[in-house]
Amino acid sequence: MPQVDELLRYLKDQGGSDLHLAAGLEPRIRAKGHLEAIEGWAPLAEDQLLELLQPIASERQWAEYQETCDLDFAYGLEGVARFRANYFAQQNGAGAVFRIIPEEIITLEELKLPAAVGRLADLKQGLVVVTGPTGSGKSTTLAAIIDRVNREQKKHIVTIEDPVEFVHQNRESVMSHREVGEHTQGFGPALRAAVRQDADVVLVGEMRDRETIAMAITAAEMGMLVFGTLHTNGAAKTIDRIIDAFPASEQSQVRISLSESLSAVVSQLLLPRADGKGRVAVNEILLRTQGLPNLIRDGNTPMISSVIQSGKSDGMQAMDDALMRLVQEEIIAPRDAYMKALDKSRFEALVPED
Repeated sequence: MPQVDELLRYLKDQGGSDLHLAAGLEPRIRAKGHLEAIEGWAPLAEDQLLELLQPIASERQWAEYQETCDLDFAYGLEGVARFRANYFAQQNGAGAVFRIIPEEIITLEELKLPAAVGRLADLKQGLVVVTGPTGSGKSTTLAAIIDRVNREQKKHIVTIEDPVEFVHQNRESVMSHREVGEHTQGFGPALRAAVRQDADVVLVGEMRDRETIAMAITAAEMGMLVFGTLHTNGAAKTIDRIIDAFPASEQSQVRISLSESLSAVVSQLLLPRADGKGRVAVNEILLRTQGLPNLIRDGNTPMISSVIQSGKSDGMQAMDDALMRLVQEEIIAPRDAYMKALDKSRFEALVPED
């Protein structure tokens, strides 16, 4: 048994989310949002760490890591979980982070996400972007939406990821999981191919470059339902980020295409629960309305907040409003909400003085 399995089992047993390994440091796990050293382990020397990392990588993967100093892949430990592994090089030598991927896909009901997020599974076409910082649970939310489609609709669902994280079994839908580097050369080519694969729903693990963003918009315009992720905060910033990925000469055409294809933006943060029992997702939700395309075409993203406020009855909500509701329900601490809020003045009076 590879020695790293012992650490991964410990991560699962402690309810942690990530295992951090770095030359010169003892192994650490992230639990409830904080990094903690694993007792009984001394700092790892460079050669010790490499001995931990090499056995679970294939020859091709290890050669890629040695050549590029970066590697992403998924590792499954039977009876424990799947893990998204990232190997890298840093100042003191090798490093690695393992993110746990639950074996069982958590449902929308179990996640207690707003009903408007669940209704995204019923869309027939368009682009849905789920955004937020690293570690905010974007993949978990998307997996829950895809799971609902898979259980309730007869569709062909293609997932394009680097690496494949959640593995869905074929239920009412037919699932095709494609891993970048293993089954396709990149997100863009895989999206282009999905058009020829009679795909109804496409999940793009990350809209990381202009080609991928362009193909996601095009696929949505052609009638597919496309889900993608971006590392942005808030609906308005997400729209600006998509437009800014293109040179100035192309932006007006991209605005037109995006205005016709964008169906929703869900921004997500993950905050510690006030009772210390895990974390809770907080969402800003922008849905397509009659007036949204005009705002996108005109570049008037500052007005997005007004669209969200006027669409509350349809399930839209601003991040600050969602934070305030969780504070009032005593689910999250006022200080944590204050740190994440856009308008901090709304929360100042609620934060206890030190």
